[in-house]
Amino acid sequence: MSAATDPSAPRRKPVHLAVYDTFADWETGHTTAYLARAGYEIRTVGPTREPVTTIGGVRIQPDLALDDVRPEDSSLLILTGADLWDASDDLAPFARKARAFLGAGVPVAAICGATAGLAREGLLDDRDHTSAVSFYLAATGYAGGERYVDADAVTDGRLVTAGPTEPVAFAREVFRLLGVYEGEVLDAWYRLFHDSDAAAHAVLEQAAR
Repeated sequence: MSAATDPSAPRRKPVHLAVYDTFADWETGHTTAYLARAGYEIRTVGPTREPVTTIGGVRIQPDLALDDVRPEDSSLLILTGADLWDASDDLAPFARKARAFLGAGVPVAAICGATAGLAREGLLDDRDHTSAVSFYLAATGYAGGERYVDADAVTDGRLVTAGPTEPVAFAREVFRLLGVYEGEVLDAWYRLFHDSDAAAHAVLEQAAR
């Protein structure tokens, strides 16, 4: 039984989802939806508590400002892709917050442009990681090129990374890290949402029972 289904498990701390202008809507939907189904509260974190607008034009009112988020109050920090990661230094404080989380032993999951933010912060220099393509991160001038892995998503310790075309693999790694799904159930979840494998339904239904 995973922690997600164990009624005797201690109450989970919230998952914090970073949101900012030009946030890439499509990258974290699988992750947050199924974490919520597993009992995690999803709390959005903006640069301030002022509303932000995603690439898709969705307006989000953040629950918290970044300065108010503490690693000890969180199960996970999710850093989403956004045009702003490469257009300015506006999102650098989120990468610095990721450093604080990892330093405190609290997981961080970064996808798409957020991986470049972590690279600039030096957080990928000594960790296995992935992104859209290796030369995208190389353009940041970081020192971690030898640790780049050509894979859909990579977990190294408490850090998950993925490229913009791999939201399902990104979710899979987060679920594995937090113990939401395990073993054949995790594999079935991935096969269902990534490969449209109808046979995976039976495994998930059995696990739900």
